[in-house]
Amino acid sequence: MNENFNYVQSPNAGTLANKVMRRVYVKMLVAMLVTAATSMYVSSNEAILQLIFGNSFVTIGLVISQIAVVLVLSGRLNKLSITSATLLFYLYSVLTGVVFSSILLLYTATSVGMTFLITAGVFAAMSIYGFTTSNDLTKFGSIMFMALIGLIICSVVNIFLKSSGMEWIISLAGVAIFIGLTAWDTQKIKNAAMYATDGTSAEKLATFGALSLYLDFVNLFLYLLRFFGGSRD
Repeated sequence: MNENFNYVQSPNAGTLANKVMRRVYVKMLVAMLVTAATSMYVSSNEAILQLIFGNSFVTIGLVISQIAVVLVLSGRLNKLSITSATLLFYLYSVLTGVVFSSILLLYTATSVGMTFLITAGVFAAMSIYGFTTSNDLTKFGSIMFMALIGLIICSVVNIFLKSSGMEWIISLAGVAIFIGLTAWDTQKIKNAAMYATDGTSAEKLATFGALSLYLDFVNLFLYLLRFFGGSRD
């Protein structure tokens, strides 16, 4: 988490942290519902599918838009209004839903649903751990972040190598990394919430925290889908 919440710790830090985390999970849940609804709508509309995936410029523009939204939320969170930050987050969930529409065309609905439930279970367990553990996960999180950089590099290299063996290793590593990042991000959000002493900073933190955990969930789901996803005939 790259935001700068430079506040004095609240005397009711524990209560505030619980309140912020509830807002984080609510915002994340809404974003997941938006993504799911968008995916189902786009996947059932041939005209939209042809427009998006039949034109490489549109597809690339969609990916660039996703990256741009994350960068704006990460780098300018303190300068954005609560409304703007929230709308950008939900815009990202819509863009993700458009991209995810292709998943519903590639995999069976049963395997997608099963993978989602597995992801939800693993995510919930690790997020609860990150919130309740007394262990400092900072060093562990730093290792996970460096591993993530390595994962990205390996994924790019494998685009050219097209090695099925490396693809499996990358997928296993991706699952492990995002399981770890879920716990780390949860603890970071909880700790940051203890220093957000006003409603505005707390709400912005809730939005950014929801985005962080949303990204962890989505990526964990994608990597698990490579193992549990059943291709359509």
